[in-house]
Amino acid sequence: MTDDRFAIDSLRQCPLFFGCESGVLEAVANHLRIRRFRRNEVIFHQGDAGDSLHIIASGSVKIVLPSAEGDEAIIATLHPPDFFGELALLDGQPRSATATAIEPTETLLLSRSVFMELLNAHTELRDALLAALVAELRRLTGHVEELHFLDLAGRLARRLVQLSEQATPATNGEVALDWPYTQSDLAAMIGGTRQSVNKLLGGLISDGLVRIERDTLTVTDAAALARRAAR
Repeated sequence: MTDDRFAIDSLRQCPLFFGCESGVLEAVANHLRIRRFRRNEVIFHQGDAGDSLHIIASGSVKIVLPSAEGDEAIIATLHPPDFFGELALLDGQPRSATATAIEPTETLLLSRSVFMELLNAHTELRDALLAALVAELRRLTGHVEELHFLDLAGRLARRLVQLSEQATPATNGEVALDWPYTQSDLAAMIGGTRQSVNKLLGGLISDGLVRIERDTLTVTDAAALARRAAR
């Protein structure tokens, strides 16, 4: 179990529970368990039974489609207060992808049986779930659009712009991003190879659009980077 106030605050920020009243949040919080994962630890594998929903309390998670050859495509990178694992809960099918902690991560876990019980009892939760699923479908549609209509350089620039939009810019307009990703991770996000992404990233650094210092990537000119993505 976890601290009720911490759980309720986490739920209130989670898109899945937008619009839910305090009584609904309290009912959900009473059934949450906290899970902790190390960096690069697999949370669940593709094909596992879908028996729980995860809400990210801290850290970050990548959702991956693995290939038989050992390669992977990262279809989403998630941070607090994102959630994952909801699809298998709804249809009872095995997990459609693998979830892995990018860095030390804590999630709040809600079992399938409790989730379905709450879903049937609270119309607010059902409405919020539908809205969250629509938002996820729109995100995936945008991802498919990028893969089809942007070259690799455009996809790299677009992904960095998207990540910068999730952070607060400094007074000088620069956006510093926590950067737990490897270049292989970045390549898997945009459908490229590590070598090609390394070369393109080096070009962005040479052009003064980004810089990398230890575990931080700084977007120095988000507007110019967005124009690069639109070429």
